[in-house]
Amino acid sequence: MKKMLNIALPKGRLGEKVYAMFETAGFPCPEILEESRKLIFENHALLLRYFWVKPSDVAIYVERGAADIGVCGKDILLEYEPDVYELLDLKMGKCIMAVAAKTGFIDNPQRTLKIATKFSHIAQQYYNAKGRDIDIIHLNGSIEIAPILGLSDVIVDIVETGKTLQENDLAVMETVVPISARLIANKSAFKFKGEQIESIAAKLAAITEAEK
Repeated sequence: MKKMLNIALPKGRLGEKVYAMFETAGFPCPEILEESRKLIFENHALLLRYFWVKPSDVAIYVERGAADIGVCGKDILLEYEPDVYELLDLKMGKCIMAVAAKTGFIDNPQRTLKIATKFSHIAQQYYNAKGRDIDIIHLNGSIEIAPILGLSDVIVDIVETGKTLQENDLAVMETVVPISARLIANKSAFKFKGEQIESIAAKLAAITEAEK
C-alpha cells in the first residue's frame, strides 16, 4: 500500500512558481491556494502532502527524512553538501554565485585576499582550486557593505540582476557557478517510494524540456 509522499517547498516567490509547476505536471493540492496560516496541505486522492519551509531548510528536511522530496537552490547543495539525491534541474530561480568587488578593484596576488560571504564553503572550494591565499569573513547579511567599509576586498554572493551591486558601486569580477532550483530526494525514501518519486521527476522534466 502506497504511503503519503511528503514534499518540502521553499516559502516565497520561488516556492509559488515551483508549486505551479507541480500542479501543471498533474500533482495539484487545491487547499494550498486557499488563504490560511496552514503550513501543511494534503491531497489524499494523490497521496501528496506539501509543506512550506524556509528555503535554506528544505535540504535539512529532505536529508533527515521529514520530507521525501523537496526543491532547493543549487547554492544550498554546494554550501552544505547534504546527503541527498539531486534528481533534476528545474531551470527556475536562475542566478549566479559570483565574486564582486568595488568598481576598479585590482587583485594583488602577493597579499591575502579578504572575502566576505555567507557561503564560506563555496568560497573556500573556489579559491582552493585557484591556489589563492584567502581570509574568509563569514557574514549573514548585508554582504555588499563589507568592501565599501574596507572589511573585505571582495564578496562571494548570489547575484540575480546585479542592481544592488550597481547601486553600491560594486561589480561582478568572476562567476563562481550558475545557480538554479533543484529537485532533491531523501535516499531512503527513494528506495521505498521510488515509483512515486520517479513519476513526479519525469513529469517535471518534461515540463522543463518543453519550456526550453
